[in-house]
Amino acid sequence: MIVTFFIILPLFAAFVNAIFGRIFRLFSDIFINIINFILLILSFVILYQINTNQNNIFVYKIGGWEIPYGISLVVDFYSVFMLLIVNIITFFVGIYSISYMQKYTEKWGFYSLFELMLAGMNGVIISGDLFNIFVFLEVASIASYALVAFGTEKDELEAAFKYIVLGSISTSFILLAIILSYGYTSTLNLADISNVAKMSNNYIVKITLFLFLIGFGIKSAIVPLHWWLPDAHPSAPAPISAMLSGLLIKTLGIYLIVRFVFNIFLVDIKILNILSYLGIFSMIVGVILALYQWDYKRLLAYHSISQVGYIFLGIGLATPLGLLGGLFHLLNHSVFKSLLFLTSGALEYNFSTRNLKNYYYVSKTMPKTTFSAVIGSFSIAGIPPFNGFWSKLIILFACIQSKNIIFGLVVILVSVLTLASFLKVLKYGFYRENNYSEKENNLFLVKKNIKEVPFFMQFSMISLAILCIILGIIIYPEVKQILISKTVEIIYNGDLYRNLVIK
Repeated sequence: MIVTFFIILPLFAAFVNAIFGRIFRLFSDIFINIINFILLILSFVILYQINTNQNNIFVYKIGGWEIPYGISLVVDFYSVFMLLIVNIITFFVGIYSISYMQKYTEKWGFYSLFELMLAGMNGVIISGDLFNIFVFLEVASIASYALVAFGTEKDELEAAFKYIVLGSISTSFILLAIILSYGYTSTLNLADISNVAKMSNNYIVKITLFLFLIGFGIKSAIVPLHWWLPDAHPSAPAPISAMLSGLLIKTLGIYLIVRFVFNIFLVDIKILNILSYLGIFSMIVGVILALYQWDYKRLLAYHSISQVGYIFLGIGLATPLGLLGGLFHLLNHSVFKSLLFLTSGALEYNFSTRNLKNYYYVSKTMPKTTFSAVIGSFSIAGIPPFNGFWSKLIILFACIQSKNIIFGLVVILVSVLTLASFLKVLKYGFYRENNYSEKENNLFLVKKNIKEVPFFMQFSMISLAILCIILGIIIYPEVKQILISKTVEIIYNGDLYRNLVIK
């Protein structure tokens, strides 16, 4: 079954690379990126297969054991949606790392941890039971802890320690919820748990869901559970910052929250209201804190908190239009935030600093990086016709449709503040010039060795920038029809997941 390769291939790559990567210098760059490219192709293959499948779902029963007794891997449109996002971004981040990670020792170790994190994320997405979700969640989390500390500098180790502590708290809540769920339902299979939860309003079910929401909420960095993110994201190497913000908080957090609220424990209006208000709170807090930042990566980290709020708001509205906007923004944020973190890495690569006040003549010396940053900035700020505009517009319409006018006004206000923040980034980070003479400026540029970053870094940034444009202008109707609308259907019709898995 093709679905198993999403776990087998990255695990295989991690261990093979650990053996040969330390012996042959170029082995990691070539081997890991070939594996990532194969996974990218397989993501589109499984999209085609599930789109042509009559039931729009694949259930792989490992060992032939029937549900709920055996381990099952489940792929529906929601799973495919996430697999596509994860493996597309991972491919471009892997290419970017070829040049960026040259300055680090033991590059092979980075790639092995990178693939373990990918295996964990893919495993979480396709697992059909709580046990394996927990296992893969821990695989991805532990790999990410090590990657945050990969540079072994003081700030990186401190950030990794904070991340581990908060991650452990998150894991404790999730494990306690699994224990309560198993004790009450006598099963770990998600579809089977849904069967029991549907027939019960028992307070244990509600407490279990609440514990899951806290655990996954920490992983998704929603306010007020966001404390780890502002340190972890800036401290990690730029490729890992892109993975953490673009993928990890969504896979280990948002994906599981949506799956559990809508498909497993079924919709509760109180929970949905909590998600909406948490989303609004995150949008406001994140963007305000970002406005005061001069550290480029820390600024982007706070914007991750703010943009996650948009996704939670769309999900919390729980209307078809709200879910459409929330999921589309999840896709868009994965693309433009990964892009922006890669541009920050390009500046740090040349200037050896993250402070926006220390950048000069970037637009002249690094035009391709500047182009990518402009596209990413306009996308996250919601400037038409880039992709971020359309998802924010859909969420705004969903607020108006559900008569939450105040929520709609917050969506507009936060977008304006986001634009103000990124105008600062562009002004100081990319279009700033100093008052020195031309001779002094040339000496400055020569001394700092300021020039465009290597080809592989350029390739990834420009590719993601083009993807921002494509998602906004060209293929949105097709993406909506083929993928997002069908994803919304399986989420909005909460019983559909259970009914498709248990036939």
